[in-house]
Amino acid sequence: MPKVLIVEDDDSMVAALRDGFEYEGYTVSLARDGAAGLRRATAESPELILLDVMLPKMSGLDVCREIRRAGNNVPIIMLTARGQEIDKVLGLKLGADDYVTKPFGFLELMARVEAVLRRASGGAARVDSYQFGSVRADFKKGEVHKDGRLLDMTSRELRLLQYFIEHRGEVVGRDALLDAVWDYDAAPLTRTVDMHIAKLRKKIEDKGANPRYLVTVHGMGYKFNG
Repeated sequence: MPKVLIVEDDDSMVAALRDGFEYEGYTVSLARDGAAGLRRATAESPELILLDVMLPKMSGLDVCREIRRAGNNVPIIMLTARGQEIDKVLGLKLGADDYVTKPFGFLELMARVEAVLRRASGGAARVDSYQFGSVRADFKKGEVHKDGRLLDMTSRELRLLQYFIEHRGEVVGRDALLDAVWDYDAAPLTRTVDMHIAKLRKKIEDKGANPRYLVTVHGMGYKFNG
């Protein structure tokens, strides 16, 4: 089974997570501060990292940044306190794959874990930057420019665009997008996907009503042709 590195300083949370993952058959490694977590992430090559945002010695955001800066694409799920919206956005921009807000149920966490690991094993290479037409995307910085102008992009739109780029040339169904881009607790409808794609098209396409890059494949989903 995969090895999970849990970087968390709360004793009760550590105990609950360790027991839960060991029960599910995972090998568990623990770190109680950010600096130790970064060392273990480098030395032990875990298949998954659960990373708390608020940590002693080094914040989870800084740990995430350093892991990605070193070229390590290990899946990272951030653990954030309720109301830390800015931390969630920053974490995603720094390269985290998902986040869970405390308090959370273990079943919800495992659903996120399985989805992240499934995406990681799917063979799609992570893309940190990409250019198509007059659009230039830098996902590490969380920025997208069109004709040299910085676009106003939400974190969801950034994740959606990055996913399409990583699966360019493939037909991607709405259910796959819900699984990969949306949060499980949000329980969005497939109509939500269509609405977000319409907004994304308006920003990246020259003619949103006649898209060149993000096209609809009727009865199947969408395909990115950049």
